[in-house]
Amino acid sequence: MNLFEKPKKNKPKGLSHEWKTPLADRMRPKNLDEFMGQKHILKKDSVLRKAIEKGELQSLIFWGPPGTGKTTLAYIIAEITNTHFVAFSAVTSGIKEIKKIMEEAKKQKKFYNRRTILLVDEVHRFNKAQQDAFLPYVEKGDIIFIGATTENPSFEVISALLSRSKVYTLNPLNEQELKIILDRAVKDRKRGLGELNLKLEDKVLDFIAQMANGDARVALTTLEFTALATTPDKDNKRFITLKVAQEAMQKKALVYDKGGEEHYNIISALHKSLRGSDPDASLYWLGRMLAGGEDPLYIVRRLIRFASEDIGNADPQALQVAVAAKEAYHFLGSPEGELALAQTVVYLATAPKSNSIYKAFNLVFGDIQKTQALPVPLHIRNPVTKLMKDLGYGKDYKYPHNHSNHFVDEEYLPENLRGRKYYKPTDFGFEKQIKKRLLWWEKKKRKSK
Repeated sequence: MNLFEKPKKNKPKGLSHEWKTPLADRMRPKNLDEFMGQKHILKKDSVLRKAIEKGELQSLIFWGPPGTGKTTLAYIIAEITNTHFVAFSAVTSGIKEIKKIMEEAKKQKKFYNRRTILLVDEVHRFNKAQQDAFLPYVEKGDIIFIGATTENPSFEVISALLSRSKVYTLNPLNEQELKIILDRAVKDRKRGLGELNLKLEDKVLDFIAQMANGDARVALTTLEFTALATTPDKDNKRFITLKVAQEAMQKKALVYDKGGEEHYNIISALHKSLRGSDPDASLYWLGRMLAGGEDPLYIVRRLIRFASEDIGNADPQALQVAVAAKEAYHFLGSPEGELALAQTVVYLATAPKSNSIYKAFNLVFGDIQKTQALPVPLHIRNPVTKLMKDLGYGKDYKYPHNHSNHFVDEEYLPENLRGRKYYKPTDFGFEKQIKKRLLWWEKKKRKSK
């Protein structure tokens, strides 16, 4: 190759379509039947679907998390209604570009009797003056304005534009919907990865769908990266294992490394001695760490963690003692302040133990990983704007102070997790009292039902 020769593009073996276009873009649905999710606004006979199919549209704002189909839905609407379509990004464009587009929209209407759909992606990034520039053209009917935003339009879109638009909320896709999208991409030979002859280990699609957190773009990008990173075998097949998919999805972990293996051995010995309620061993390992030059503030951070992880509400004062040790060391420094650490170590070692808080929080994060970002129930959302109130925020919320004993039977967890119990106090230490309180409230719930 000489200096001015264009480098050859290496196309993945077995892929005949324009592979440079990301899979998420190639797999965009072409019509409403292909479009996954958002059945609450697009089901048969819904107001929005009828309006799209009849071509009788007003300006719209699509509000929802990334990867839920806001931009795609705008493209489908333009295709079905056979309108002049212009996609416009708030990130890269300004008022000058807006005026050019509006002039073209007026020509389309005057000479071709054709309306223009203007999709403004990330409309929340426009300032007030930029948003104001759309208003005259929206009012005259020169354009059908479609704004796409991940932010609450009540706060990010000017009231004049908001009042002239219909707001639709798009929800994160559920795991089944994401699996259908992924399966299509695996099998589609024209737009997807069908020509790569992918063979997937059980649970690969389940895992990607779970970890994508309702975002179709993340799911498809992960699948494509995993597929292209897998080497074909002699039969030109690519076997994607769950391990490879996990590696493609994971975030890089940061590792704390200060003094090598012995450092970790001794902090482990201190933690386990505290957990085992042995004040003598705990004091010895504390002394070994201080004598070895360990940063006392590192030790006290571990003691504060221990107070929550291994004692918790069995003795709520343990956390206060550990935090007070940090303040005492800050005030006194070494060596005087080290005595406060020794006092704390003895208190923590002899305190009643419970890991109920630790177990409860692990269960919580386990459910978060499995169930993606579940929406907050409408009745416990705060309706701070009229739009939010119209959408049902805060409807039928029961205010506990308006009821006897300042308590009411109410559901606060997302619908998919109703009835889930995370915190299970022991009969030891102060948790015995907490358990009595919980049983009293449970009794009140049963009585109210």
